[in-house]
Amino acid sequence: MSTCIASRLLYDGADWDFDKLRRTYDAIERIAVEELGLDLYRNQIEVITAEQMLDAYAGIGMPVMYRHWSFGKRFAQNEMLYRKGLRGLALEMVINSDPSICYVMEENTMTMQATVLAHAAMGHNHFFKTNQAYRSRTDASAILDYLAFARSFVARCEERHGAKAVERVLDAAHSLGEQGVDRFGRRERPQLGKERDRAARRLEEARTDYNDLWRTLPGRKPQPDVDLDEEAARQSLGLPEENLLYFLEKHAPRLKEWERELLRIVRNLSSYFEPQRQTKVMNEGCACWCHYRIMGLLHERGLIDDGAMLEFLHLHSSVIFQPDFDDRRFGGINPYALGFAMMRDIERICTEPSEEDSAWFSGIAGNGRPLETLRAAWSDFRDESFIRQYLSPRLIREFHLFKVDDDGDQPELRVDAIHNESGYKRIRRAVATAHDPAIDLPCIEVVDVDMHGDRRLMLQHVVREGRVLDALETRRVLRHTATLWGYPVVLREVDSDTGREFAEHDASAAG
Repeated sequence: MSTCIASRLLYDGADWDFDKLRRTYDAIERIAVEELGLDLYRNQIEVITAEQMLDAYAGIGMPVMYRHWSFGKRFAQNEMLYRKGLRGLALEMVINSDPSICYVMEENTMTMQATVLAHAAMGHNHFFKTNQAYRSRTDASAILDYLAFARSFVARCEERHGAKAVERVLDAAHSLGEQGVDRFGRRERPQLGKERDRAARRLEEARTDYNDLWRTLPGRKPQPDVDLDEEAARQSLGLPEENLLYFLEKHAPRLKEWERELLRIVRNLSSYFEPQRQTKVMNEGCACWCHYRIMGLLHERGLIDDGAMLEFLHLHSSVIFQPDFDDRRFGGINPYALGFAMMRDIERICTEPSEEDSAWFSGIAGNGRPLETLRAAWSDFRDESFIRQYLSPRLIREFHLFKVDDDGDQPELRVDAIHNESGYKRIRRAVATAHDPAIDLPCIEVVDVDMHGDRRLMLQHVVREGRVLDALETRRVLRHTATLWGYPVVLREVDSDTGREFAEHDASAAG
């Protein structure tokens, strides 16, 4: 290699140092911001060891986290699998915060580091900052301070009330984490900075907003019965309520103030992570498209050599690899593969559309503005709506997708949609529905409370397509719910169409 060419390279070889990392980051950021138009939080790049990456896995990816036995269990399990060679580690991890924290592994080669910077520090960063699901549900500027508060708060509770008492509440709250999210936008995004400040005041004050329904708790001096209209009473409790953690935090009669704050912490973190469930395909597709485009431009301009480009292409192809359905490695549609393919397909439709594309995507076909189109899609959609809008017949053919009707009452499977115009539409709807996390999440609501009897809490699960809850797991979670409520809890499963009751589960609070 001549001296002239070598002097233009950002790096040469596999070894990296912080000067190379800084030089490469600056070049990547210039392309991302000036040419791709990405809107970024400030980046904080941290180099960590394999053990630190395992620790980050255990703490659900957060740099600061309160203590809980489940995190240690997760760390031990991941470490065992890693040491035995049964699983690898991610090359990176990025935090949705401001500044955005991007972890890179010290074991990575320099080309891997460059790919990570383009993928996570640029692609994921832009997606976190601009996607509406994140903007409406998360507070990136306050999450790190809030986590530091949560860790300190849990530690103080353990000192004052004992580790077992804190563990009991957190175990119950974690079991309801997926039922601690406002899925229909009934409440505004948590303002975590204000939440942290208010928590200190709440702990110093007696709770004054107990519902009048709970004035006659057992063990207290008997009070006259409260004669409230049943419907008015339900309205005062905000029923029906889909967010179980919120309802228990606000209305559980026996919870102490510090216990309510623990529920609030778990609920806020559940809300923070919800957009990740809703945008896996889009987020990874955006990041993969960004690293592919940026690394390609670096190579075209002579800033990385052929060896680095070949290493990158091998890494990239491994990330977006989609096993066939009969491959032992098949585990469903790889979100990296589908996301990247859809981003590239949108780019193609905007610049070189076919007649089929013009018929299916008249709003963007041939508009000559692929970057603007992609940025608008990254901003406005989540996986389900994105796939429903942009999955093309061409990609359906390339991924060999078809729809099968699996009726348990029939001895054979039936192919319900093939590659024709009506089939493409049904396949696209089926793929979109499969990427809606709400489909797999049980639809459970608080529907009533026995206010004049044993204060039994009534829950209802709406059964869709005959998918009832696992009885053993349901009883376990109900025991946790009863622990927080302080009285018996009943859950009824009813059919979404007919209202027919499938099953009833109940649990009583521990003595």
